Formats: sequence, structure tokens, C-alpha cells
Amino acid sequence: MTEHAVTPPVRARRPRRRASRGSGEQLRAEIVAATKDLLAAGASVEEVSIRAVADAVGVTSPSIYLHFADKDALIEAVVADVFNSLDAAMLAAAVDQPKPLERLCAFGLAYVQFALDHPEHYRIATMSRLGLHGEAGDIDHVLADGAFTHLLETVQACMNAGIFAEGDPIPVALHMWAAAHGIASLMITKPFLPWGEDQLATANGVLRAAALGHAVNDLMGGNMTPGDIEAWVTRQRRRR
Repeated sequence: MTEHAVTPPVRARRPRRRASRGSGEQLRAEIVAATKDLLAAGASVEEVSIRAVADAVGVTSPSIYLHFADKDALIEAVVADVFNSLDAAMLAAAVDQPKPLERLCAFGLAYVQFALDHPEHYRIATMSRLGLHGEAGDIDHVLADGAFTHLLETVQACMNAGIFAEGDPIPVALHMWAAAHGIASLMITKPFLPWGEDQLATANGVLRAAALGHAVNDLMGGNMTPGDIEAWVTRQRRRR
């Protein structure tokens, strides 16, 4: 990832007091926060330069490199921080949902809402290549330890409750994530489509359809064909 020559307008550099002992982590947090602010203000990742971040924090560019090897490392730290916030938002949304399927849908809606509230952060995290140094970056660790882990645990709870068939929860969790990511990314990149007045209601329909599809497919033995689905739906309608 190379830096773009254009840098977004930022506030004038303010003089910074000499760092006190133990303040390195504080400066690192300020650098991450300033980068998040620049992205939230509408600057793309290409437009956000090390110099722009340094100006926003009130330090010199070399000070940034004391904490981050390059711009890629800084952006990864920013998005990792955002995904920590995403995990917190998902947990908060599901705190009053004792049933696993309700909790799963609450996680999905919180995920979509968070993506809509942080579109540039979300694009960087899920629609661009990061971790260019050949190792799992901070983002991968956050997804494994935070939001995705809680999603995985909830899918397992759905299996334990008999909603989904017993088995490896990872593929199901990935399918649920794909449903949430699909509707979120489309709403971000194609806002002109007729999503309806309530975007979350539309997202809720997508998430419920994905969950119901898994449950019915499992109930019917898995790997249902379109013909199988049509026959099942026909039977259900005749019983009504």
C-alpha cells in the first residue's frame, strides 16, 4: 500500500509537550484516534498520509514511525481498534436476548448498523487487502478473538438447541457473516438502490432468511436442491 500524494485538510499542528515516562501507549492511542477521525471525516485510505496524521496529532512524521513500521501497520491498528468497538456493539445489542437464534440475529443487525455508521473503516477492514507482510495482522486476531468468536459461540448454541444440525459451527458462522457482510456492503456501496425507508428492517429480512434457510436445509437432511425447496414450500402451504 503506497501513500497518495494528496493529504486531507487537517487542523493546524499544535505544540506538543515533551512526552513523560510511560506515555508511549498514550501517543500510540492518539495516533490511532486521529487516523480514525480522518477516515470518519470522509478521507479515503489513499488520502490519509503519515504526514496528515502527524499534523492532526501535533507531532512529526518520525514520531509516527516509532510506533508503526509503515502506513499499512497504522491502518491495520486502526481497523483492529474499530473491530474491538464492533464486538462491543454486538455484545450490547444481544445482552437482553437469552435465546440463541434471537441473539444471532441481534449480532447481525448490530454488525450491519456498525458498518453503516463506519463505512470507510468497514471498507478497509473487509473490502481491501491488508496484512501485506505475509503474517496475520491485528485485524485477523481481533476477528478471531472478538466478534467472530462470539458469532461462532452463538452458532454453536443454536446447534445445541436443535435449531441447526450438530456439526462444525465454523461454516455456518461464515455463512451468517457472509449474509451480514453482503447486505452491509451493498448498502454502503449502492445507497441509491431502493432499500426502503428502514434499512435495518431490510437487513433483518436478509439475516432471518439466511438463518431460516440453514435451519430448514438441516431439517431436510442438508444439500436441498431448488426442486426440494419448492416441494417443501408447497407442502407447507397445503398444510395451512
